[in-house]
Amino acid sequence: MLASLIRYRRSITAAAVAAAVVVIATATLPAQAPILVKMATMVPDGSSWHLVLKEVAAQWGKVSAGRVKVNLYAGSSAGDDPDVVRKMTLGTLNAAVLTSVGISELDKTVYALSIPMAYESYEEVYYVLDKMRPRLEANILARGYIVLNWADGGWVQFFAQKPVATPDDLRKLKLFSWAGDPKTTEIWQSAGFKPVPLPSTELATSLQTGLTEAFSAPPQVAALTNYYANAKNMTDMKWALLLGATVIKKDTWERIPADLRPQLLKIAVDAGVKLQDAIRKGGVDDVAAMKTKGLNVVPVDAKTLELWRKTAETFYPKIRGGFIPADAFDEALRFRDEYRKQKAAAKK
Repeated sequence: MLASLIRYRRSITAAAVAAAVVVIATATLPAQAPILVKMATMVPDGSSWHLVLKEVAAQWGKVSAGRVKVNLYAGSSAGDDPDVVRKMTLGTLNAAVLTSVGISELDKTVYALSIPMAYESYEEVYYVLDKMRPRLEANILARGYIVLNWADGGWVQFFAQKPVATPDDLRKLKLFSWAGDPKTTEIWQSAGFKPVPLPSTELATSLQTGLTEAFSAPPQVAALTNYYANAKNMTDMKWALLLGATVIKKDTWERIPADLRPQLLKIAVDAGVKLQDAIRKGGVDDVAAMKTKGLNVVPVDAKTLELWRKTAETFYPKIRGGFIPADAFDEALRFRDEYRKQKAAAKK
């Protein structure tokens, strides 16, 4: 019996020692590093987009209990959209908020939502987007990216150093155009305009030196970047909606625990809706603020608006098929017309 008691005590002691070793080893293991999402964007610091993105980053960290960390690189600190897409391809970045210029690096179909003068309201654009989202997101997924949300930066308008009321007024000026997009440059040139292709990071300097004399952007972008300071005439006309999306590399997304993804996606989608609302409400305020600092809003009457529309339509044969996939171009306009018919029928 004594021998049995000794053996029992020895087994208890061994078990205790083993448990202590496990506790000590566990305590000394480093905590698992969070999944780092390096997200870049051209949106300026302090803009509606940036504030919403900061909120998303904070919520992702909170919901994941620190397992997912978002580092934001705003204000073009990582370059313009094409630069950002290249850096994501190389692995330097793994997420971004892109305008249609950046998204087009992944799928040209997105430009069907920004056909010049083809849309008259947010409702039209978002109706078409809802119809074309499956196609767009499938194409982007095929390139290795997940779309987290869709949003926009407001309606693109022309800002110039001289008043621009008609297309001929704009033809006299050197117009900023995105570098690395020769087809756009060619289309502008074919219609008698003077595009100057440059990186967006050089726009402010080009306006100061006279290399460019006009540019197109939504009012909030013009206000927050202060680009309008050297181009204080804004044409009161909606040229196209600046569509945007938040994307993340598929391999990064799949590293995030599966149980977290639905929550993080919902946060991103809700942020997109919130941003859409903020942009729509803020557009008028942005123009009012710029007017107090010398902005001249150039009116466009109905007759002149129709002239702009006809000018834009001269682009369409070159845009369709050459710039936007022909079937996507046709599909977008078909859905737009479908929306207009439904709206007209509802008024009867």
